[in-house]
Amino acid sequence: MLTSTLAVNAAVSQPADRFEYLSDYSPRDRPWDVHRAQAQTVEGVYQGTAFDALAGRIKGCTGQLGFVWSADPETGELHLKLRSAHFCRVRHCPVCQWRRSLMWQARLLKALPSIEQAHPTARWLFLTLTVRNCKITDLRRTIQSMNSAWHRLIKRQEFDSNVLGWIRTTEVTRGKDDSAHPHFHVLMMVRPSYFSSNYYVTQRRWTELWQDCARLDYTPIVHVKAVKPKLGVGSLDQLPLRRAIAETLKYAVKPQDMRDDWLIELTKQVHHLRFIASGGILKNVLRESEESEQDLLLADDPSATDASEPDVYFRWHRTIRRYVKR
Repeated sequence: MLTSTLAVNAAVSQPADRFEYLSDYSPRDRPWDVHRAQAQTVEGVYQGTAFDALAGRIKGCTGQLGFVWSADPETGELHLKLRSAHFCRVRHCPVCQWRRSLMWQARLLKALPSIEQAHPTARWLFLTLTVRNCKITDLRRTIQSMNSAWHRLIKRQEFDSNVLGWIRTTEVTRGKDDSAHPHFHVLMMVRPSYFSSNYYVTQRRWTELWQDCARLDYTPIVHVKAVKPKLGVGSLDQLPLRRAIAETLKYAVKPQDMRDDWLIELTKQVHHLRFIASGGILKNVLRESEESEQDLLLADDPSATDASEPDVYFRWHRTIRRYVKR
């Protein structure tokens, strides 16, 4: 134990320019430094509060990363692939939120080929539904009201007759006055007839439908746009659909919004609320169950079969706030 303590103290006192950094070994893994630094900030917010136990879990999250060297099958270029890490799986941990988003995107991309093969002429829409900002203390009630409005919306003829499947996520952003702005992002697979004059739903009509279903006494901001395919290219291979998937399945809360008492109240307000829902032919493609450590480990490499021991390890340096070679 004494030897271990001396080794840690020596490493902490070592000049920063003596370390070898993960981002130098692998520039594409620079996001690890960014998200782990954000997680350390969230840990500090939770410390000494009713969520002190969450602070302890985040402190132990991804303290060490183990990578294997892997060759790109096309170029032969060597790059690092993550093979060992411990994740805290706290809902608002920026590292776990990031890995969770990658996991969901990978699951949808993996399922899409068979779905599109069954519905080759279907098209995609990206829909954003909003309400006015609310007090952070009213967030739970507001989201529950939005969920009820959504259930009314999907029963409307304009939706039911056009939409083959959908994935809906909830995002909460922080207003300048510390209010909360909950809104829905929806990726919808629609019948090709949607774009005909008989079935087309204008943005104005989507706005009217949402206002009515949400029982609002004001006109909400609603955006809808087609995810346009490129001629001669399958939709799975094109950038617009991948961007729409990434926008739909990104973080639920921006890491830069996770600070001070706002985060504490947010954590209370969204406890046990589901932030992902799906229906139609996309139902259950994503499962908002508690993900396993393996799910997060292989989030950006779900088809990995290499079970060999890591070649190189990097540990999180809490003072420098970067991953350094062990």
